[in-house]
Amino acid sequence: MSRLWLVGFCFFALVALACGQQAGSVQDETHPKLSWKQCSGAGSCTSQSGEITLDSNWRWLRKDEEGGYDNCYTGNEWDTEACPDDASCAKNCALEGADYSGTYGITTSGDALTLKLITGENVGSRTYLMKDENTYQVFNLLNKEFTFDVDVSKLPCGVNGALYFVEMSADGDKGKGDNNAGAKYGTGYCDAQCPHDLKFIGGEANVDGWEPSDGDKNSGSGKYGSCCNEMDVWEANSMGAAYTPHVCTHEGLYRCTGTECGDGDERYSGVCDKDGCDYSHYRLGAPDYYGPGKTVDTKSKMTVVTQFVGNPLTEIRRFYVQNGKQIENSVVNVPGVSNYSSIKGDFCKEYKEVFGDTDSFDKDGGLSAMSASLGRGHVLVMSVWVDFAAHMLWLDSSYPTDGDESKPGIKRGECETSSGVPEDVISKNSDAQVIFSNIRFGDIGTTT
Repeated sequence: MSRLWLVGFCFFALVALACGQQAGSVQDETHPKLSWKQCSGAGSCTSQSGEITLDSNWRWLRKDEEGGYDNCYTGNEWDTEACPDDASCAKNCALEGADYSGTYGITTSGDALTLKLITGENVGSRTYLMKDENTYQVFNLLNKEFTFDVDVSKLPCGVNGALYFVEMSADGDKGKGDNNAGAKYGTGYCDAQCPHDLKFIGGEANVDGWEPSDGDKNSGSGKYGSCCNEMDVWEANSMGAAYTPHVCTHEGLYRCTGTECGDGDERYSGVCDKDGCDYSHYRLGAPDYYGPGKTVDTKSKMTVVTQFVGNPLTEIRRFYVQNGKQIENSVVNVPGVSNYSSIKGDFCKEYKEVFGDTDSFDKDGGLSAMSASLGRGHVLVMSVWVDFAAHMLWLDSSYPTDGDESKPGIKRGECETSSGVPEDVISKNSDAQVIFSNIRFGDIGTTT
């Protein structure tokens, strides 16, 4: 199961969290620099000059009036004068620049990106790697290797420090509808959960049918969702980790409505595979593999290596490097499932049958569909978030909570089923953060 959605609280000066489509003029947008490496031979890697931008959903949205400071979106409600309908809102509202470190706890140093969970009133963030000021860096992962270092030692139960790829447009859909802000301001997001809490999709606002959230004072959901193929390379905290491909039946960003969004009881009728084909060490029978003091020790920084074998894609491999030693991936130890150590062949079909899970991954095209999507290019996303919908129990605890823990697939980690409540996580973990660093990309066997 992939993210059930990112939620953040933030304030810019005395105005509340928002997002938009016009490029504002009040707050300058200066991207933090982040270097990464392109590798083409053993030990031959060239440094690349990248930048980080903050997703538009976290930004201040003001009425597009000269010198104006009135909000288009306050708390979890739209201003009805500026946003009487979807099209008008995108024309009337301007998206402003971000104070990355002061408001959002986002800092860079050389090749390291630190994302703090809590900074003042802000909780969480979602960022993208940029090729230049106006363009997302696009990766074609087929027959390639993607490697990074990560420190999850300060990520407790209920928090997710995620690194993943989605089939977004390189320009953030700039020019579509009334989107004049583009990638520079973090527009154009989509993923396989077809999120409804995006305030703008395809250059139009998501005002129609907007319902403020009962649990989150700064979030809500609109009529439309924003769907696309997603490759979760890393969803993790100090207690659990998984890597998961999710496929969709449409190319690129698709604005869904109704049944095709796969909401609620229609989860398996939508255009995307929301569950994904997850490789979770604990869930697949290796409870002593990942965690504090375990084989992969989350008390220390580690290197995560993911290999996308073949073109077309036939296998997704994983191994770790820690304290100078290579650690091979855990091996599946579940009765009735072959001893896989990677995502390939009938891996997904086998374990889902034993777990009693619906196999929407293979129904929607499986590795073949993932291969086609990766070949079209994906944007790199790095985020930290808490889960208002399911408290992150699908990653680090037992899920569903009414399931029998003695049955295969229910227990996914050692966190209590009472853990992960956002209010508790936020109040008790002021120092929570994730650090991603030393990103390397290249031919298989070249990045380590």
